[in-house]
Amino acid sequence: MSNSPLRLIFAGTPEFATLHLKALIDSEHQLLAVYTQPDRPAGRGKKLQASPVKQLARESGLPVYQPVSLRDGPEQQQLAELAADVLVVVAYGLILPQAVLDAPLLGCLNVHASLLPRWRGAAPIQRAIEAGDHETGITIMQMDAGLDTGGMLATASIPIVGSTTAASLHDELATLGAPLLLQVLGDLTAYQHRACKQDNELATYASKIQKHEADIDWRQDAQLLDRNVRAFNPFPVCFSMLGNDRVKIWEATVAGSVAMPEAPGTIVQADRKGIVINCGSGQLCITRLQLPGGKPLSAQQILNARGELFAPGQQFSSLATGRS
Repeated sequence: MSNSPLRLIFAGTPEFATLHLKALIDSEHQLLAVYTQPDRPAGRGKKLQASPVKQLARESGLPVYQPVSLRDGPEQQQLAELAADVLVVVAYGLILPQAVLDAPLLGCLNVHASLLPRWRGAAPIQRAIEAGDHETGITIMQMDAGLDTGGMLATASIPIVGSTTAASLHDELATLGAPLLLQVLGDLTAYQHRACKQDNELATYASKIQKHEADIDWRQDAQLLDRNVRAFNPFPVCFSMLGNDRVKIWEATVAGSVAMPEAPGTIVQADRKGIVINCGSGQLCITRLQLPGGKPLSAQQILNARGELFAPGQQFSSLATGRS
């Protein structure tokens, strides 16, 4: 069975999942159906928009199912009647009840964007950068009833460097995950026999990103703020108030660690290299930012147009509390 083409169901929703679906479409395996989240309102017009996975599935002529939940008997029966060997799950967004986990002959596999058990949960990419991890990766996991707790079938790792953002890491991990998934499916029963149990003592929960987390507290260390800027790019994007303007901070670097007398949040330098802000410890240099109603621009472009806003001595503050 494991060395023969498999009958697959794919479940996924965002762009991250599409590379994996595309790899399966181009493989020897037979895709029976694709499950994805229901269409959601998006854009300024709030029109219903199909998920990236649905769009690719439709283009490829695959049947698409979009249940609101898989807890209902009819939905579970419909999935079971597809008689799949494996259900492959990549960032689907719905809980799989035990009846669904048990339906495929060889169970359900999950492609998880972390070196489990390091980051379990919704936002492993962002939390790894935010925490200052030096590496992360992909884990192919045999799913069980827990939250990312199943046996690990295979892993692949990549470094996290000083320029890594959530956007760049997302793309790297998606590229890493697709071939690893095909490798596992190519000899699945052998990988399942060698499955490695997770050490729950090493697990950390990667909670969903909340927009308020992007509100910069300049009293924090510059190294931490640098990681936050990278972790929250492209969503929700770090921001800070400068007067009445909510300024989005897309890119920044640590400028130094020398103590300065100015209060945290104070602009201490602004030139073509960037806008340097004093922090609780060290300084952060903003190199790409966005003013209200504008688009993201380099610091030099912003200073050429609105340099008076960023004169040394001006002070950023938090939207939540008004603190510097």
